[in-house]
Amino acid sequence: MEDTDIDSYREVLFVLAQELLKPLSFSVIVSIVVLLLLIVCSALVSGSETAFFSLNPAQINTLKTEKSRVNKLILSLLERPKRLLATILIANNFVNVAIVILSTYIIDALFDFAINPLLGFLVEVVVVTSLLLIFGEIIPKIYSTVNPVTFAKFMARPVSVLIKVFYPLSSILVRSSGIIDKRISNKTSQLSMSELSEAIDLTSDKDTSESERKILKGIVKFSDIDVKEIMKSRVDVVAVDESTPFSELLKIILESNYSRIPVYKESFDNVLGILYVKDLLPHLDKGDDFRWQKLLRPAMFIPENKKINDLLQEFRQKKIHLSIVVDEYGGTSGIVTLEDVIEEIIGDISDEFDSQEDEVSYTKIDEKTYLFDGKTLLNDFCKILDIDSRIFEEVKGDSETLAGLILEVEGKIPKNNEVTRIGDYEFKAKKTTTRRIEEILVKIP
Repeated sequence: MEDTDIDSYREVLFVLAQELLKPLSFSVIVSIVVLLLLIVCSALVSGSETAFFSLNPAQINTLKTEKSRVNKLILSLLERPKRLLATILIANNFVNVAIVILSTYIIDALFDFAINPLLGFLVEVVVVTSLLLIFGEIIPKIYSTVNPVTFAKFMARPVSVLIKVFYPLSSILVRSSGIIDKRISNKTSQLSMSELSEAIDLTSDKDTSESERKILKGIVKFSDIDVKEIMKSRVDVVAVDESTPFSELLKIILESNYSRIPVYKESFDNVLGILYVKDLLPHLDKGDDFRWQKLLRPAMFIPENKKINDLLQEFRQKKIHLSIVVDEYGGTSGIVTLEDVIEEIIGDISDEFDSQEDEVSYTKIDEKTYLFDGKTLLNDFCKILDIDSRIFEEVKGDSETLAGLILEVEGKIPKNNEVTRIGDYEFKAKKTTTRRIEEILVKIP
């Protein structure tokens, strides 16, 4: 009985297939070939959109340094992002519309859905849309996200041709989007930090001194600076272990000339408190058995991304002058003091205890060449050269030092005399070790 049922089902399906299927003609075969080519074109155009706009600053910098026709073409395309995006979207829509029209023709030529229109609708809409999404959108965009440079190089010339072909249509799209941009920007227009700094330069009269202008610029940028941009790194911090004998502690204090010293247990990541040197004055005659650890005051801990204007308010409220900076994992990144915060407005503050090591270490070789210590903060570097502190914002990532900037761009520790170009600036690693970049030769435009 079961074999008879199966045979009957097969006969029904065979009859249904004969009723639905139509004879395969030459025009249908050609249409199928063209349809496959259009799906490939859709995949390439969709992937190029993701590839061009997924290039990170490091990859763009590599394209600038490795000079070739393809690289120059990619950079020229990225200089007009609106034109590039408009062209890709127009081309993609044309191809997708052509795919839909051609697939409808092929399905109508191959199948007869007069008996079951619902089945015809499912095939024409659901199946075709799924194939278009999978092979024309999802797969190429995933690949181009993983390999943006390779895909961008492959599609640079075809896209440049498409820009010329669709120039009239893309112009209409770019202009219409420009009108919308202007209307939106007029409602939400704000002056940037660099524009405010330029305004200070323009509005300052002859009687305004250079120091006064710097103070005004410092006030403008004050609320936009993170603690990690001005902190002293942990490798440069003078701190002591709680097990340090009292006599040795006094030697460290005399050598460092600091009035406040962090105290830790076993590791600097485990800070117990802050030792105020003035608290030791009544106990200078004590021996090594003196329990100086009892004099510790609570430490204040702050995250790296805290704004220094908020930190200044906290310093004032709590009446303290030093804070421990911690990273996202709770480890100690460094320290920041009230003096560091105030210096961002009025400039460097030096006293009789400050040594040259505490100052930014650099040498001016000529008008366009400087030799900097690798650990120089980018914030200090920009102050010395009197340039906008946001000039490296797009490429610096999480780095806050010159050495960190080069590591962010290169992705490795460069060899001695290896050159890194960032925009118009040239950075040469003059002295490196297996672990860090110690000295950097900078050539400014």
